[in-house]
Amino acid sequence: MTKFAPSWLQLREDADAAARATELIEPVRTFLRGQDEVVVRDLGCGTGSLGRWLARRLPGRQRWILHDRDPDLLTHALARTSRPEHALDGSEVTVVTEQRDITELRAEDLAGTSLVTASALLDLLTAEEMSRLAEACVEARCAVLFTLSVSGRVVLAPQDKFDVDISDAFNAHQRRVTNGRWLLGPDAVDVAAGVFERLGATVRRAPSPWLLGADQAALTAEWLTGWVGAACEQYPELSADGDAYLRRRLAQCAAGELNATIQHEDLLVVPS
Repeated sequence: MTKFAPSWLQLREDADAAARATELIEPVRTFLRGQDEVVVRDLGCGTGSLGRWLARRLPGRQRWILHDRDPDLLTHALARTSRPEHALDGSEVTVVTEQRDITELRAEDLAGTSLVTASALLDLLTAEEMSRLAEACVEARCAVLFTLSVSGRVVLAPQDKFDVDISDAFNAHQRRVTNGRWLLGPDAVDVAAGVFERLGATVRRAPSPWLLGADQAALTAEWLTGWVGAACEQYPELSADGDAYLRRRLAQCAAGELNATIQHEDLLVVPS
């Protein structure tokens, strides 16, 4: 799987927090009500930002198990200043880490789990991996909250004639084959929702867009650079025009003249 720098994850944390679909939180609370201890497994946890956001919105004693393949990110997520401080009602929140490949999780690994979470993860999975994960969650009868999955839709203002070319190329890059794995990319939420519904679970979806303006110039510039870079990596023939496009857009960003809406979706699954 892709390796992410802690600096990038820290840069995007506030935008992620602002984007997440809060209307899905009450159904999560309803599902968890009455449990003596809520056990949450956060898949591909990164620096632990989802736990910092979600733990204080859920009541009761919580135990978070953070999964990632990157030991450096797990160390960062376990640091005292990175862990969630308390639950919604002031209850204790404990955090442990587990380094593993989350694509190999099975129902027996999720035994005793109340909630499986992930943020910005699904696009990095294949259809087969998504199916296995869904089957494990449904068999283990845990709720699932997947947040901030890319949908492939980007709107920039002001518009540029090259926006569509870059967007299409980036989406193709998201759907690429890497090391024999055909990534879901922006199709991930549709695929995940379909799998869970076929397994009999109740599925809810909600938009969770990044809304980036002049006050998020640093994040916008970093995102733009990665967005255009991935597009040109997918289609190298775009490189000359892509470089000029990126310079134009970065200049607008630095001048506070660029607004970006990057669409994501959140997905909540509750076992029947």
